[in-house]
Order: sequence, then C-alpha cells, then structure tokens
Amino acid sequence: MSKEIRIGTRSSQLALWQANNVKQLLEKEGHVTRIVTIDGHGDQDLTQPLHRLGVVGLFTKNLDDAMLRGEIDIAVHSLKDVPTELHPNIAQVAVLERGQYHDVLVYKEGEPSFLNELNSSGIIATGSLRRKAQWLARYPNHEVVSLRGNVNTRLRKLDENNWEGAVFAQAGLSRINLLPEKHIILDWMVSSPAQGAIMITALKSDGATKSICNSLNHKPTEICVKVERDFMKTLEGGCTAPIGAKATITGTDLHFIGGIYSLDGKENVLVERNASMEDYPKLGKQFATIVLNKGGKKLMDDILKEIENE
Repeated sequence: MSKEIRIGTRSSQLALWQANNVKQLLEKEGHVTRIVTIDGHGDQDLTQPLHRLGVVGLFTKNLDDAMLRGEIDIAVHSLKDVPTELHPNIAQVAVLERGQYHDVLVYKEGEPSFLNELNSSGIIATGSLRRKAQWLARYPNHEVVSLRGNVNTRLRKLDENNWEGAVFAQAGLSRINLLPEKHIILDWMVSSPAQGAIMITALKSDGATKSICNSLNHKPTEICVKVERDFMKTLEGGCTAPIGAKATITGTDLHFIGGIYSLDGKENVLVERNASMEDYPKLGKQFATIVLNKGGKKLMDDILKEIENE
C-alpha cells in the first residue's frame, strides 16, 4: 500500500474544491490521500483591505508552517496568492492546467447601463488594488469600495449593500458553480499574475512526493505563470501593487501583456510583446525592465509611498 499523501488546504469552499481536484487526480493514479484544512491570517481578518495587513504569504504561511512541521505532505494554492519567493525548504512541484483567467463583473439589477455611459456614476466593490485601478481608469466617475472574504461572503455582501456590482475572478466562481447569470466578462482588464492557476508545493527534501506530483504538471501553464510572476517579482517583489500580467502560448510563440497602474487609475505603464516560448526563463524580467524604463519605476515608488501613508 502506498504512503498516504496529506493534502493541506484552506477551508473555504473554493480552496476545498481545488484540493479535492488534486485529490482526485492523485487517487486516479493509485495514491492514497487525505485532506487537511488549515486557515491563515487572511481568512481570519476580513475587515482590513488585503494590502494593509502587511503579512507576506497571507493565505499560504500557515500551510507552509504545517508542512515544515511535518503535518502535511503537499499544499494546494491559488497561485495568484502565493509569494514570488517560496520558503527555502519548499518547492513548487506542479502547476495544473490553467482555468478561466478573466475577471468578471457580477451585477444586481437589470442591464448594467451605467457601464455604457461615459459620465455615469456607480459603486463597485473589490478587494483588489489591481481591479480598482483598472476600473477607475475606465470609469473615473465611479466609486470603488473595499470587499473582503471568500467568494460566498463577497456575493452575500454584494446582495446586502447598495452597490451596482462587484468584481470577481471568473475561475473562482465557476469552479464552485456560483457564477450568477448576471455577469459580464471583463476582457479588457489585465488579470492578476497566475490568475486561474492552481499550484502544488512540497518539501524540497521529499523526493518521492515531488516525483508523484510532477506528473500532474501542465508545462504550458507553468511557462506562462512563470513569465507573469517573474514580471511581478522584478517590478516590486510581491503582490501588493496594482500589477496585471497575462501570458498566452500559440504554437511556439508567447504573447504577453502586463503593466502597473496608479491607485486612482489615472496613470499606467504597459508593455505588450510577442516572443519565442523557448526564451520563457528570462522573458518576465525583460518585460518588467521595459516597464521600469518607461516610467514604471517612478510610478511604483509613488504607489508604494501612497500605500505606506494610508
């Protein structure tokens, strides 16, 4: 009988869906598995905006700690929530094939005509600085309010408040069958680095578990999210600032669009390029350097000062 693989995950409905997806894939290959739920600081403090909590690995640290203590063998994460620098004893061992990566607007009443009028007013909710900045860039007369919690909580808050709508990741709502009929895919919004991708980690020293999980890795997704996360890491080393990045592969070509946005949406520095997929290990840094040299460094410095002074 093979060794039981203990799968660490947060306890939200979406996190459990992702962990059970991994569980099913492993069991299909004949492995014995068990889900272990562990929540983090980001799940417990639902009042402060994410960028004010000041904790690196807000949704991942407790799972890392449990792995280092030997309580779990692997952890399953939404890759967009994972710091660009992993703990030195922990490795990324697989990235599953990416799901939907777009952001969506979930709205409440009738047709969202307020989106079609240039000078319209409206109240939109999101807990993401990236979404807020891009929304204000497109709809400068709207008000954007903070929204925290798991997807179930955020949908409930949308229903309870006088907001026109709220912005969510399409993948999160779709995976747990909570995407309402009243939604619009925001194909103009540049998504978060690694949005829609699920990542598995294990101890670097656990060769057997690493080998087992490597079989679940989807190479094209791994390539794309590496470019996106390297882009973010080069710009500011974390996931606080309003940074969007999206890489896609067609044949042997990789298309990339990404950039940084001021908090009020009035400024941005973007880059869009095509490159050879074979060059992926260096592309994220190259694209970020273009942004920094086009004025992104000053914009990033201004953003970080503004966040610190809030």
